[in-house]
Amino acid sequence: MTLPSRISFLTLCLGLTACSTPPAPESGIAVPQHWQGKTAASAIGQPSTHWWQTFASSELDRLVERAQHNAHDLAAAAARVRQAQARAVITGAPLLPELQLGLDGSRQRLLHGEGSDQLDVSRSEPTYTAFGLQLTASYELDFWGGLRAARASALHNLDASRFDRQTVELTLTSAVADSYLQGLALAEQLRIARLNLGNARDVLKLVETRQRAGSATRLELAQQRSLVAAQERQLPLLEQKWQDSRITLATLLGDPVQALPASQQSITNLQWPGIGSGVPSELLARRPDIAAAEARLAAANANVQVARAAMLPKLTLGATLGTGSDTFAQLLDSSYYTLTAGLVAPIFNNGRLRASRELAEAEQDELLENYRSSILAGFADVEKALNAIQGVERQRLWQDEEVLQARHAFELAQQRYGAGAETLLSVLETQRTLYLAQDQQAQLRLARLQGSVALYKALGGGWQVQR
Repeated sequence: MTLPSRISFLTLCLGLTACSTPPAPESGIAVPQHWQGKTAASAIGQPSTHWWQTFASSELDRLVERAQHNAHDLAAAAARVRQAQARAVITGAPLLPELQLGLDGSRQRLLHGEGSDQLDVSRSEPTYTAFGLQLTASYELDFWGGLRAARASALHNLDASRFDRQTVELTLTSAVADSYLQGLALAEQLRIARLNLGNARDVLKLVETRQRAGSATRLELAQQRSLVAAQERQLPLLEQKWQDSRITLATLLGDPVQALPASQQSITNLQWPGIGSGVPSELLARRPDIAAAEARLAAANANVQVARAAMLPKLTLGATLGTGSDTFAQLLDSSYYTLTAGLVAPIFNNGRLRASRELAEAEQDELLENYRSSILAGFADVEKALNAIQGVERQRLWQDEEVLQARHAFELAQQRYGAGAETLLSVLETQRTLYLAQDQQAQLRLARLQGSVALYKALGGGWQVQR
């Protein structure tokens, strides 16, 4: 084979290798055509990016805005984005030649003796002064695409860090909404407990009056006092839970609990919005955590190409334009240039490069499985949220009826007991039933509101992938 044919063959191989970027693996997940748990609201449009405003609570709007500007987790995620931006710049720098400017000066003086061949001075010329100015350029030819792949990997990781920040923001806003709603529900439970305690005290006064008149027994009096004590005990427990919810909310906002203003909102005034769930195939572009997993998989695919390119020869070109003189005033009088080229090929490294390639491939396999897992987890989150909303809605219809009938039964039992036509046992039983029904009603309202928050979060909160 002649020299020109060898060069042509080498050029063809280099060109083919540089263009052979392997495609990223597919997820292989079969996407369902529709959600299993659909509600009547599933036909409404997609969620808004400011989804928390659909609850019509100005307090919640202010809390979310405070969290987005002050939360430490979100600030840390933003710092990680800036780190990824810097890494992308660092990784992409070798794609262009590197230029360096150097200015140096030196002075030698013979102290004693005759000097030697390694010195620029001798007894006849005991002092030597030199100045130099060099402009140096170096560049590695990216024959195998390794440098471009490294830059692509860094850009994909930058995308992943941006998606991670958006995931943190979505998680933060959902946690703020959940904690805020939990606090409102506990405040409502406290209100119900105080009302029922007032009713129990009223009944206790009636029992005491009848006991003094001889129409009620000491047993009935003790039973009612026991009920009052039990309801008194519930108040500090609910107050403790309410304070805990405020501490959690303040922590999410990045503030001490002392800085959290008292809420003026009632959970009974909040309305849950209708949310469009769309179809499962749309979820891949509506969740930042899935987009982050996909970006990391693409980065791992590029890292495999980087590891393969490291096993092939590297060609580096260099050029230096310089000048030198033994006096600074004549520094630019004598100029020169130097051209260099270097070819480095790995011969023996005890399997290090091959192991690096296998490591990159194993990391790619791991991230592929993580990507698949994130897709399935996203589907499951939506299904659970839809199922929870549907289940709570069916319970609420009957719970409202239960509260209505329990209140009516308590009022009738109280009136009949006052007239001597009913026993205290009936009054006690209707009291307990009413309290439990009202408390369960508040909890179901909380569950319905939190179901909307969970569905917003599962759908990505109105977020869309920005390519």
